[in-house]
Amino acid sequence: MKLCVIGTGYVGLVTGTCFAEMGNDVSCVDIDTAKIEGLQQGKLPIYEPGLQEILDRNAAEGRIAFSTDIATGVAENLLLFIAVGTPEGEDGSADLQHVLAVASAIGQSMDAFKIVVTKSTVPVGTSEKVRAAIQAELDARDIELEFDVVSNPEFLKEGNAVQDCLKPDRIVVGTGDVRTAEILKELYSPFTRTNHPIIVMDVRSAEMTKYAANAMLATKISFINEIANLCEKLGADVKDVRLGIGADSRIGYQFLFPGVGYGGSCFPKDVKALIQTAKAVGHQPLVLEAVEEVNKRQKSVLADKILAHFAAEGTNPADTTVAVWGLAFKPNTDDMREAPSLTIIGQLLDAGVRVRVYDPVAKETARRALGERAGLTYCTTNYDALEGAHALAICTEWGAFRRPDFQRMHEAMVDPVIFDGRNLHEPREMRKKGFSYFGIGRRPVA
Repeated sequence: MKLCVIGTGYVGLVTGTCFAEMGNDVSCVDIDTAKIEGLQQGKLPIYEPGLQEILDRNAAEGRIAFSTDIATGVAENLLLFIAVGTPEGEDGSADLQHVLAVASAIGQSMDAFKIVVTKSTVPVGTSEKVRAAIQAELDARDIELEFDVVSNPEFLKEGNAVQDCLKPDRIVVGTGDVRTAEILKELYSPFTRTNHPIIVMDVRSAEMTKYAANAMLATKISFINEIANLCEKLGADVKDVRLGIGADSRIGYQFLFPGVGYGGSCFPKDVKALIQTAKAVGHQPLVLEAVEEVNKRQKSVLADKILAHFAAEGTNPADTTVAVWGLAFKPNTDDMREAPSLTIIGQLLDAGVRVRVYDPVAKETARRALGERAGLTYCTTNYDALEGAHALAICTEWGAFRRPDFQRMHEAMVDPVIFDGRNLHEPREMRKKGFSYFGIGRRPVA
């Protein structure tokens, strides 16, 4: 099939590239000239494992192209995927200006039947606004053309997005048109050969499905973090509690990993947007509000532990240095949006602590997010970050942090103290290696 993906951000780029990988002819369009010029040269604006190889292969074979010409993209393709950003508005709701701008551009350029597919994460009812924006442009041109608007939400995990796209758990298609549903089923059939379902539903339910999925996952994270904090108060160990509850098939183990809170481009924004959607129709979303509040508090837990430790030792924070391993909100990405490390580092710097930070991928995106602040040093290796450190804070669960050279760590650090925000290590094992160790919901070993 021939299709156009409008927006070359995270979702649009992964989606378009994977469509090309399945033999489709894909035109990716964006108004960002610099980004398009880079993509035409094979330069990715994001880090995502496996994406570069697939892009290079399909670009070389002519199945994917990049352009700033939306009019041509609309004219030459039946399927038009909207994959632009929906940033958080001032009140927490999703900002639809980019989505509706694309819809208007489609209405200005289309000259035949089109299927407009919303990939962007949008509130319930957005497809009706997209339809109205397109129709307004057709009315202004005084022409009558048939078109359909479909909700087809993405369920990609950063760091595993290529595999999520190529081998999805499910495909959700929101449409009331049988013909359109069959076209989308044909497009996605190569992706579902392992019998994972293509679920067709009404448009509003499809839009809600995306928000409900992310809200549910965020809820599991905030729940286990709440339990972890309670374990610390009661002398229990959250690792054992997780094993005990996760063995129940109704609960499972996925997303029950205590830590420093969730971040990224999806969970924080989508939980807030769903809260605002609920309030707009007169419903108070008590659970969602609690999920957000717990996560906000959780991002401060690790820095609070570190500062409390220094206070107990009678140490002035201004005389201390803390190494931070991991800056991105999760491993295998350079995404710093809503990363817990931002809160943790900010708290430490505000308290006068010198902070030396390292991330294997996100150094430059972190520099853009944090800036150049007094007391903040960006390091080239994880061991470099440890030089002169009175404590180590682990904020992201990169694989390299699971089995480091502990002897080398001892040699670099002033005090062998670890605050593990991702529970990568066992407290007793760390004590045997000569470290004071503090996890999240774990029994501390000093």
